[in-house]
Amino acid sequence: MSANPSASPDAGISTLYRDHHSWLHGWLRLKLGDAHRAADLAQDAFVRLLSANSSTQTETALREPRAYLRTIANRLLVDHWRRQEIERNYLAVLQTYPQQHWPSEESRLLILESLEQIAQMLGRLKPEVSEVFLLAQMEGHTCPQIARQVGKSVATVERYLAQALQHCYRLVYEC
Repeated sequence: MSANPSASPDAGISTLYRDHHSWLHGWLRLKLGDAHRAADLAQDAFVRLLSANSSTQTETALREPRAYLRTIANRLLVDHWRRQEIERNYLAVLQTYPQQHWPSEESRLLILESLEQIAQMLGRLKPEVSEVFLLAQMEGHTCPQIARQVGKSVATVERYLAQALQHCYRLVYEC
């Protein structure tokens, strides 16, 4: 499928959808083993394609549609599997509490959404920076304690914490 410069981007997307949606849905269904979730992710892939603000991206999608769609779908799969892992871990922890202390379903969904956002934030940090940040924020360790635990100097631990906090600040206030 080649890009037609006189055609609108929406026409190209419509053709792309018509020509490749069922292929993408089938590919995702094989990966997930779930036709309904595959349909959701296939739709998400086209939504991401529509929201791509670069005409270069659209041209690439039109030149190599399946490769481009597979790249988008792979990223969506990674996100899906990460969310599933977070949910499994959260539910495992929740099982350790008496059921009367469990949050409502609505609260659980909000908690899972927050955990996903935190995981995405931490995923953008270098692993050692993320580890130091978690030790300080979740475990309450001091910089000297963290330095001993990770085998780094206190100055390095402080630098890592500063990097993580700057990253958090940018995400919250510079969105």
